[in-house]
Amino acid sequence: MLALGEKGMIINVGRGGLIDEKELVRCLVQGEIGGAGLDVFENEPYVPTELLELDNVVLSPHKEVVTLESFSALHELLIANLDAFFSGKPLLSLVKNE
Repeated sequence: MLALGEKGMIINVGRGGLIDEKELVRCLVQGEIGGAGLDVFENEPYVPTELLELDNVVLSPHKEVVTLESFSALHELLIANLDAFFSGKPLLSLVKNE
């Protein structure tokens, strides 16, 4: 995080555990980085109170996947899997329960 510098912003829309939130809060409070944009958190659904109180942080619910393109792709995959299933072919996105 320190490599970002005091004007740098950290953005996390992937997985909450990718960022050490205690270190993030420390860097933000001490001005070592400029800000953060987060829609995932280390211990979801819990958001550290310190992040809620900072003016240089933008928080949102985990919704980066909610796009027209992602719904269209999901629809296409669903139809393809149903076609494969009813045709006796292997599913495109098989999940094994082991």
